[in-house]
Amino acid sequence: MIEVRKPGLSTTVQDAGRTGYYDVGIPPSGALDQYSLRAANLLVGNPAGAAALEIVYMGPELAFEESAVVAVAGASMTPRVGGEERLLWESFPVAAGDVLDFGYLTAGARAYLAVSGGIDVPQVLGSRSTYGLGALGGFAGRPLQTGDKLPVGSSSGAKPGRSVPLDLRPSYSKDVEVRVMMGLYDHRLTAAGRESFLGTTWTLTPVADRIGFRYKGAELETVEREAPFGAGQDPSNIVDAPYPIGSIQVPGSVEPIILHRDAVSGGGYMMVATVLSGDLDMVAQSAPNTRTRFVAVDLDGALAARADYRARTGRLVEALSSSPG
Repeated sequence: MIEVRKPGLSTTVQDAGRTGYYDVGIPPSGALDQYSLRAANLLVGNPAGAAALEIVYMGPELAFEESAVVAVAGASMTPRVGGEERLLWESFPVAAGDVLDFGYLTAGARAYLAVSGGIDVPQVLGSRSTYGLGALGGFAGRPLQTGDKLPVGSSSGAKPGRSVPLDLRPSYSKDVEVRVMMGLYDHRLTAAGRESFLGTTWTLTPVADRIGFRYKGAELETVEREAPFGAGQDPSNIVDAPYPIGSIQVPGSVEPIILHRDAVSGGGYMMVATVLSGDLDMVAQSAPNTRTRFVAVDLDGALAARADYRARTGRLVEALSSSPG
């Protein structure tokens, strides 16, 4: 068991996600930064998609009742055992009775703490991920609270000493370029509106959570039209349609919102673009005030980016499968 002494700002149990239910309104949930989740799990000998803790902005304080091997990947938030710093992107031991906490966040937004054996909360619809809006999965369907006790699965005998190679560790900047495919409703933008969307340096607002990331920077000009039956009068309204994960809606033609892994599955706002799946990790690691440019790519560019992401993940698996431990 792991006792939560302090919960941090928002710490939830997340795994690779809950697939197959988005058509009935249950989003995939799971780690917002899938790459960092995989890295942390592989470092401690878990399956890549095992349940771990997603830690946002400020870390928890955790007391371990049994010894374990742990690893932290993702945002730069230094883990400490008994006050002594440990390295990110590297597995290390904790003994029974040890207390693990975290230093201040210096880059990125979300860190992932994996424990050998995985966080062993019950599966709900095939996943241990927390979906907060639906009070579903995770630990009691919510972020952790003081006094919670997290069960840990049986370990496969992982040893400390695994480390992610430097060239496979992402860096986190306050200036990012996020690749998108335009559509499904970019025809609602005028040429000037499209130019503003792609030409503006957007600033991430404090409204940036598992549901969506809201940006400010410009107002997008839309094509004049008479609202169709079933759509609202706002120029950004459409007849209700499904929302892909990563789609960018623009309510009121201002402040684009990137919908992330806990987003609702449909609604009545135009989606002017969709973030490439591999770039959603970058979005997840964006802290408020991150300056963001949206860069349009075509289908061939999107498929190439997906292949690159999968190849990089493959190198990560290969590197950690052959490392000590």
